[in-house]
Amino acid sequence: MNRRLFLKIGTGLVGIVGAPVMFAISKASAGDVIGKLVKTNAEWKRLLTPAQYDVLREEGTEAPYSSPLNDEKRVGTFVCVACELPLFTSKFKFDSGTGWPSFYDALPGSIATQTDYKLLLPRTEYHCARCGGHHGHVFKDGPAPTGLRYCNNGVALKFIAG
Repeated sequence: MNRRLFLKIGTGLVGIVGAPVMFAISKASAGDVIGKLVKTNAEWKRLLTPAQYDVLREEGTEAPYSSPLNDEKRVGTFVCVACELPLFTSKFKFDSGTGWPSFYDALPGSIATQTDYKLLLPRTEYHCARCGGHHGHVFKDGPAPTGLRYCNNGVALKFIAG
């Protein structure tokens, strides 16, 4: 049995067994208000850089500490780089020490979540509510007032000052 097949089978089993213990952090219901943006893979490849495509469409992860947005401190809004939907405001940003831009909350209706079993244990991943682009994962180890940490790939964001 090759490694890929082993991981697929293992992931499926964990998904079945782990389903009762998964947690959901849902912002998706408000996302239904936002018009969906649908493009083919070929269209996304033309519009995005290879790194952006890998993260947003293939659910890849950029290297920690590689994004200049990790150190962004100005007042402004962080938007989806693919469709420019506002996702986070700078007042939600905090230094998590993880090497990725992190936020303790998202703007209402901006993200949709689903459970990810790629590392066998369930995690909550989040996507842009408009274009479906993968941005990162949300964990329950963030600061007050939410206790959440939206761990975002910087390459999936664009910062708009002001």
